[in-house]
Amino acid sequence: MSTPLTELFANNRRWAADTEARDPGFFTRLLQQQEPHFMWIGCADSRVPANQILGLLPGDVFVHRNVANVVVHSDLNCLSVVQFAVDQLRVKHIMVVGHYGCGGVRAALSDVRVGLVDNWLRHVQDVRNRHRLWLDGLPDERTRLDALCELNVLEQAEHVCQTTVVQDAWARDQPVTIHGWVYGLEDGLLKDLQVSVGGAAEVNAAFAAAVAAVKQRYARAGVGDAARA
Repeated sequence: MSTPLTELFANNRRWAADTEARDPGFFTRLLQQQEPHFMWIGCADSRVPANQILGLLPGDVFVHRNVANVVVHSDLNCLSVVQFAVDQLRVKHIMVVGHYGCGGVRAALSDVRVGLVDNWLRHVQDVRNRHRLWLDGLPDERTRLDALCELNVLEQAEHVCQTTVVQDAWARDQPVTIHGWVYGLEDGLLKDLQVSVGGAAEVNAAFAAAVAAVKQRYARAGVGDAARA
C-alpha cells in the first residue's frame, strides 16, 4: 500500500537516477569532497529552499536554518555550524536570508502566542522593540511585517559579524564576507539589503547605514509616518 512516506522514497530513487543520468559520476564526485564557497543562514520555512533558490547543486552551499533566521550568541548549534563553515570549509560568503511573510516574524510583531517557540521569537521582538516607534508609523500590518523582516535580517547578520568565529577569521586575514538578503515568496526573487561586511572595522558603520537605507526606502515610498522617521 502506498503511503506518503513510500512516495518520498520513490521520489528519491527517481531523483537519484535522473541526477546520475544527467551527470554520470555526480554522486561519486560529491562523496569525495565538500568545498562550498557559500553559507546560507535562513528560515526553516519549507518554501525557502536554499539550493533551489540559488540555482546551486548539492555540495555548493552549506546551510543552517531555524525559525525566523535568528543568530543568537548563546546558540551553540548555530555557532557550531558557522565555525565548521568558516574554519573547516573556508567558506567565502555567509548570507543571512529572511523572507517576506515570515510566520515567526509576524508572531513576534503582533505578540501572537504560538507555544515554546515564543521564547525563541523574543529575539525578533527585541528587534521590533528597538524600532517600534518607526514601525508603528507604517500604515498597515503588511508593510510593518515586510519592514521587520528586513530589519531582522540586518540584526542577525550583524550578530554573525560579532561571533568569535568570524572575528577570529578576520583577525587572521581570512576572507569571509557577511551579507543580508530577503527572499520574496510572491516572485521567487532575492533582494540584497546592501550590506556586505568583510572586516571588523566595517561592522558598525555598515549596519547603521543599511538600517537607515531600509527606513529611507520606505519613506521614499511615502508610507505614512515613516517619511518622518
